[in-house]
Amino acid sequence: MSARFPLVAIYADESCLGNGKEGDNPGGAGVLAEWRHADGRISRRDLWISARATTNNQMALRSVIEAFDGLGAKNGRFSVQFTTDSRYIVDGLTSWVFGWARNGWKRKTGPIENLALWHDAIGAVDGHEVSWQWVKGHAGHPQNEYAND
Repeated sequence: MSARFPLVAIYADESCLGNGKEGDNPGGAGVLAEWRHADGRISRRDLWISARATTNNQMALRSVIEAFDGLGAKNGRFSVQFTTDSRYIVDGLTSWVFGWARNGWKRKTGPIENLALWHDAIGAVDGHEVSWQWVKGHAGHPQNEYAND
């Protein structure tokens, strides 16, 4: 990634107990943000979010929203490499949203699940330069494992 703005690496991992089952299914997301200062120091920040009744996919979208809202808190623009083990996020934000937007935010197969969260994620990312990277979960990627813990 050739960065136009200060580079930030974000690693996220999300989960939900009882995903897709009836009842309150608690979920959470862990996010690690890393960046290098001009003097070479590396700073790291952790972010953790939770919900009492959610899904894996909702937590994945919330990880994007909350991470980018945090970055944009001071109106900064960043070049971000966002790494996650969620294909939902990587495929959604590199491909699906463009087709949905062209089709008036509709799908042939029915309504778009989590549509409000998709809109929030797109809004949060706006203005930043983003590269989306998928990694296999629980496969030893150090920052992904850290976010999982």
